[in-house]
Amino acid sequence: MSERKQIVAMLLAGGQGSRLVPLTKTTAKPAVPFGGKYRIIDFPLSNCINSDIDTVGVLTQYQPLELNDYLGRGEPWDMNLKFGGMHVLPPYEGEEGAEWFLGTANAIYQNLRFIRRYNPKYVLILSGDHIYKMDYRIMLQEHIDNKADCTISVIDVPLEEASRFGIMTTDSTGRITEFHEKPAKPNSTLASMGVYIFSTDKLIKYLNEDELDPNSDSDFGKNVIPRMLAAGERMFAYLYGGYWKDVGTLSSFWAANMDALGDIPALFLNDPEWKIYYRHGYTHPEYMGPRAQVADSIVGDGGCIYGCVQDSVIFSDVIVREDACIHDSVVMSNDVLEEGARVDHAIIGENVTIGKGAIIGAPLAEGSELTVIGPNLTIPAGASIAAGQIIASPEDLNSDEVTQKGGR
Repeated sequence: MSERKQIVAMLLAGGQGSRLVPLTKTTAKPAVPFGGKYRIIDFPLSNCINSDIDTVGVLTQYQPLELNDYLGRGEPWDMNLKFGGMHVLPPYEGEEGAEWFLGTANAIYQNLRFIRRYNPKYVLILSGDHIYKMDYRIMLQEHIDNKADCTISVIDVPLEEASRFGIMTTDSTGRITEFHEKPAKPNSTLASMGVYIFSTDKLIKYLNEDELDPNSDSDFGKNVIPRMLAAGERMFAYLYGGYWKDVGTLSSFWAANMDALGDIPALFLNDPEWKIYYRHGYTHPEYMGPRAQVADSIVGDGGCIYGCVQDSVIFSDVIVREDACIHDSVVMSNDVLEEGARVDHAIIGENVTIGKGAIIGAPLAEGSELTVIGPNLTIPAGASIAAGQIIASPEDLNSDEVTQKGGR
């Protein structure tokens, strides 16, 4: 085909998200709700649209049904195009049947046919579990100016956190001289964001080599990038100075939602200059009762608030009865807090009912640990769930850290 795209994005959205259980027990991590009305995947997708990238392959694998339904044909992100647009790419089914993606590099390798279809000069690799607003055009221009084979977006992290990331050292021009995946003793604080731009010919070359290596983990950070660096390819770091958070853990997910409430311009969700696109459901306004108290919070469509909500993110169709209170928490769609219930420093999954007078967690001011209630649960009236507990199933309500009304 003579027509070609300058750049194609490949969005890795197939991870299991084991550290986000119970939120990911039945759904893929990128489909987890965020910020009152969005999903995590809305952020990299919106970055693409705002960066004039209109061809995106979304690679799915774990619990894909809800994510696939949400993405549809890409209409909310203006990606339902005849040539380009959004394409959901499950594991490739060849002559010998479907093969699971074995790692990040193998996932892209299995979809080289999709990339070749658009004959791009460059390929952008993204992760589906990061919250940030980034103009990929600036990174691409640096890649072009440097005549780079690979450009890796990095953030500067505290030294004590560096061992959690892929860490690189650069020279005065920004060219990468060393790369170590999660080093025990990091010698730099430039951490990979998992955002890569490759010149297409180099990407294909090294994915083919990696596929032939029986000892490879088929991973960009562990295998492909070190192999390219050892071969002397032109690899550069792009230093990103905006807000970025990997929401792969319950604590980081909670923290990012709390950040969305604050005065962080780089995370302002209603910025008309950098719109966050998402799939709209039905919408109707929230209702505030005559004694409702809501402060420093996000409240989604259709909520009915009769009690108090403070420093919290509340999704759609949540009911907070009189004398019920929510503080420093993330409460997802279709939840009900009955009269007198209290939630502090917690994440509450979808379709949860918290019975009359029940107490979830403990005030953040007292240094409490994060409490998590999984979806589709009913917390009995008068129950008390200690701070730091994760309640994922009805059986967990019988633990020693859950006090039922009237004792056991």
